[in-house]
Amino acid sequence: MTIYQFLLLFLLWVCLPHFCSPEIMFRRTSMPQKRILGARVPRSDGKILHRQKRGWMWNQFFLLEEYTGSDYQYVGKLHSDQDKGDGSLKYILSGDGAGTLFIIDEKTGDIHATRRIDREEKAFYTLRAQAINRRTLRPVEPESEFVIKIHDINDNEPTFPEEIYTASVPEMSVVGTSVVQVTATDADDPSYGNSARVIYSILQGQPYFSVEPETGIIRTALPNMNRENREQYQVVIQAKDMGGQMGGLSGTTTVNITLTDVNDNPPHFPQNTIHLRVLESSPVGTSIGSVKATDADTGKNAEVEYRIIDGDGTDMFDIRTEKDTQEGIITVKKPLDYESRRLYTLKVEAENTHVDPRFYYLGPFKDTAIVKISIEDVDEPPVFSRSSYLFEVHEDIEVGTIIGTVMARDPDSTSSPIRFSLDRHTDLDRIFNIHSGNGSLYTSKPLDRELSQWHNLTVIAAEINNPKEMTRVAVFVRILDVNDNAPQFAVFYDTFVCENARPGQLIQTISAVDKDDPLGGQKFFFSLAAVNPNFTVQDNEDNTARILTRKNGFSRHEISTYLLPVVISDNDYPIQSSTGTLTIRVCACDSQGNMQSCSAEALLLPAGLSTGALVAILLCIIILLVIVVLFAALKRQRKKEPLILSKEDIRDNIVSYNDEGGGEEDTQAFDIGTLRNPAAIEEKKLRRDIIPETLFIPRRTPTAPDNTDVRDFINERLKEHDLDPTAPPYDSLATYAYEGNDSIAESLSSLESGTTDGDQNYDYLREWGPRFNKLAEMYGGGESDKDS
Repeated sequence: MTIYQFLLLFLLWVCLPHFCSPEIMFRRTSMPQKRILGARVPRSDGKILHRQKRGWMWNQFFLLEEYTGSDYQYVGKLHSDQDKGDGSLKYILSGDGAGTLFIIDEKTGDIHATRRIDREEKAFYTLRAQAINRRTLRPVEPESEFVIKIHDINDNEPTFPEEIYTASVPEMSVVGTSVVQVTATDADDPSYGNSARVIYSILQGQPYFSVEPETGIIRTALPNMNRENREQYQVVIQAKDMGGQMGGLSGTTTVNITLTDVNDNPPHFPQNTIHLRVLESSPVGTSIGSVKATDADTGKNAEVEYRIIDGDGTDMFDIRTEKDTQEGIITVKKPLDYESRRLYTLKVEAENTHVDPRFYYLGPFKDTAIVKISIEDVDEPPVFSRSSYLFEVHEDIEVGTIIGTVMARDPDSTSSPIRFSLDRHTDLDRIFNIHSGNGSLYTSKPLDRELSQWHNLTVIAAEINNPKEMTRVAVFVRILDVNDNAPQFAVFYDTFVCENARPGQLIQTISAVDKDDPLGGQKFFFSLAAVNPNFTVQDNEDNTARILTRKNGFSRHEISTYLLPVVISDNDYPIQSSTGTLTIRVCACDSQGNMQSCSAEALLLPAGLSTGALVAILLCIIILLVIVVLFAALKRQRKKEPLILSKEDIRDNIVSYNDEGGGEEDTQAFDIGTLRNPAAIEEKKLRRDIIPETLFIPRRTPTAPDNTDVRDFINERLKEHDLDPTAPPYDSLATYAYEGNDSIAESLSSLESGTTDGDQNYDYLREWGPRFNKLAEMYGGGESDKDS
């Protein structure tokens, strides 16, 4: 504690109790708070006002903070004018801190503070006091309120909200440029003394920066501070209370100040002359090297734009600025040729893109350098005289005709002979060929414009000494048209003429097409090959023609179809023509000329029936026929019953059995060999249940002359079998030519010849035996044809 603080506390200790007594306060208060008993105040209306005299005599108490004494700190004394000093009254204290922080002597009214008080925690306390009768405990005075105000002492130093501040200021700023403001706060009472009055000063950072004592604003103190020389500064600022006087408390903070960049430095090439090399074969756009100018500035202040401002290679080279690296990239602008020129010189300029007008006095913010570019020789491929070739040729030229010549040379100083060839991938049909020595193209097959009007070829030129060095060029061959195709009908015409046609009636309009393409366009002429009495052709002179009738009426019954030859010719040289034949059908038409029917069979149909009606009738007839056939088949199938015959009922030339067999594959159902001549049976018979190894072709006998009696007999027998319900479901005819050995009757056979029955009649065998033999020869083919 300083001597000034000690003296201040001593004065407050001595004088404050007297100032805080109720009597003194009563004397110092402009509005006394003392109760006046029985006072009368007249009013203007004549009435008397009575004022009560107050018994309390105080306004507020003052207490010094941070008391360090050993006893309780005396605050003040409460006293009522009704207190006679006999101890009959009792003083009671309530409110902020009453009973804990502040205590009162209930007999004397003295108030004391029980502990040290900090004004920064609470600047004043509001309490209420009351005097009551100790015996009756009834108040003798109304409860009143008073304030205890804490007097401040300088017990808090100034503090900054930030321990470290960060600030920046542009380099090259003038003296006095504001950088940043720092502000310190003091917790002491600013309205009482100088405890909270703060003064700022700079402890570190001179002579570059200064601070304003009252505001704490830091400013530059040196002119033209250069970031390139020093970028970072650390400044220490002190804040001191008591107006900066001796004994005041203080606090400090650190401010880190950075000089920001301004464009105060021009770009600079590290070398005045730069050498680059490039191959003459480098294509356009190739990067051949870079140049770079350095700049002491940073950011956008260091951005540089490069350009070529002079030199003999301004039309051959170009330069572009690479933003990321701040380099100037030199590229090829036009094709290079070592044989034409071997060295180019460029003058390149680098200039800042963002220039600060404040620093124009420093000079131009640009720099220049000389760039020398050397061209290096390479073995170049041949070069054609043109980038592409176009040849036109007529399609009727002879095979082997030269259609054009391509030319190429070796651009190198040591010229090499050139060999030409044709890329066969562009001429798969091998229609063209080329002379390898002189590059002349000629045809190797006939040309046809109608098949292909254009041919796109590729010719290759390669050095003989170095075949890897080759160049390709496109050759376009256009085939010119020659009138070598005759016109033809444009479409197939389905033409008809009505039976009731009149002379001059239009039945068809025809047109033609031609594969050729003459320069003046197509022009066709139509005429008849010969005079036709039925039809004529009228040329419309617009590449179409009309077919007209020449007579009155046509008849399908007489002629159903006419053939009309029409000659079509073109107008080009040489003139080509062809004959097209129109097929004209004769049809029945209605009164409006609409075709109804063109077939000759329609003449037999009743008149007036339409085609749809005729089709419906025909479908009905077909359906009825199908139904009848199915019904007959079903009825016939129901009539089929197993043939049951008695073994004794055996007739001539009828073999009956109750087995329908298994078809032509079933060879065991019936063996006709039992009816053969025993003398004609082979010694070794083939099995009939397997397929024979050798196919025997049956022998055919000459057909016998027609016999009317036999035919009539057979027809009658067939009718009887058809009407017989017990007949087998097939026609069976067993033929044999053997009548038996030593038979006097010479009959065909006798199934009962061995019996003794004398009633058997053999006369019919004598009469019909020879006829059946002839019938067998006519229809069966002889004895060997067992299957007939």
